[in-house]
Amino acid sequence: MKQAQKGDRVKIDFTGKLQDGTVFDSTLEAEGCDSDECGCETDECCEDEDCGCETGPMELTIGGGEFFEQVEEALIGMAPGDKKTVTIPAEDAFGEYDEEKVFSVPKSDLPEDLIPEVGQELVLANDDEEEIGVAVVEVTDDSVTFDANHPLAGEDLTYEFSLVEIL
Repeated sequence: MKQAQKGDRVKIDFTGKLQDGTVFDSTLEAEGCDSDECGCETDECCEDEDCGCETGPMELTIGGGEFFEQVEEALIGMAPGDKKTVTIPAEDAFGEYDEEKVFSVPKSDLPEDLIPEVGQELVLANDDEEEIGVAVVEVTDDSVTFDANHPLAGEDLTYEFSLVEIL
């Protein structure tokens, strides 16, 4: 049976988990799609590509930098149907959690029509028009605290994956 090599275009199924077992991403409909989270009423909510749940194998070129390098490297030598598990340390995934990326802004500096809520994700722009994605982590009468860390910063990621097909 043919084995995957660097440069091959392949299809893989995967499930990404945090160290506590929480699934944060999956190509498998049964695992990554939480109908409550998607705002859908059935498990078929993943038919909407914008719902945040992806199903069906992911296509990538091994060595193309389309996915984590550790996963792409682990695919080399695999045959369709083979399975592996790779753990990616936080520093190689989305980086360590950086307290310096948490900051507060006086409400008076924010647009009047902005009504921030904890958990809300926003894009802020500075005076140089550089944009930064943030999450609202605290709202007081006078200020709003934002976190510019990636939601998975500081987390080791474990990917369980299988090679579905070599294209």
